[in-house]
Amino acid sequence: MTTTAAARPGGRFTAGKLHAVLEDVCSGLGLDHRGARLIKFTSNAVFHLAHDPVVVRIVGSVGLRHRASKVVDVARWLEEHDVPAVRLLPGVRQPVVAGDHLVTVWSAVPATGRALTGRDLGRVLRRLHELPAPTFALPRWAPLDDVRRRLADAEELADDDRAFLEERCADLAVRLASLRPVLPTGVLHGDAHLGNLIPSPRGPVLCDFDSVSLGPREWDLTVLPVGVARFGHAAHLNRQLVRSYRFDVTRWDGFGVLRAVRELKLTTAVLPILRSNPVVRSELRRRLDALRRGDTRSRWTPYR
Repeated sequence: MTTTAAARPGGRFTAGKLHAVLEDVCSGLGLDHRGARLIKFTSNAVFHLAHDPVVVRIVGSVGLRHRASKVVDVARWLEEHDVPAVRLLPGVRQPVVAGDHLVTVWSAVPATGRALTGRDLGRVLRRLHELPAPTFALPRWAPLDDVRRRLADAEELADDDRAFLEERCADLAVRLASLRPVLPTGVLHGDAHLGNLIPSPRGPVLCDFDSVSLGPREWDLTVLPVGVARFGHAAHLNRQLVRSYRFDVTRWDGFGVLRAVRELKLTTAVLPILRSNPVVRSELRRRLDALRRGDTRSRWTPYR
């Protein structure tokens, strides 16, 4: 089995390189980078500072740098409409450029509130979906574009895996083209799972605007039931979402296509950081094998 990138130690986003970017950004803003905790490392490296109530997100893929400016626009738009969402750190021109990296800097939200439910997600999505269209341009929903960018930016990927993923992209593109949504199209969060709600003391706070776009609302309602199927999330959470939002996407005849697209995106999320974060390789293998077999029942574990 050959690979499209020669295996060599270290990737573009090793711990040392990430901390160097973090230190650079914090130094320029008068923040203390020491003791920062890496809380997520897939498409972005997300740090929670230990000595300042601040979160720093470093874009983890060259192919996804284009999203940084949109994320800033969306954050400001949500703040204008008083939507409970994470806020950019005041007084900072964003996105921040740190060498070859783009970075966004946020006011941290304490996650000390009650446990979140599917009802919370349904209410937040209804609030988002009912907002007037923003005055700035948003991209059209094109979920496979990110997959293709990740493939192009993969640090290392076996040729047979690349061929399989490219073929699956092509097949799903055809199936998406014939999709006929029944809900109105409009602004989507794009990655609407409970992990993108922070349980603040004042209630749920929405975060992660990388995938915001204009498209079918059914997509935002697909994420949770896929989480139930693949990650073992409690089934009652989706029932709560259905009652709160008043639409059951799993009963819609296009759900199977959206589930397949969601699972492909979940699988390929780590391609740009495979060498930088090798611990994800075994889980990537598990997901690829399941997709190849047409296995819709096997459980996955979150990338770490």
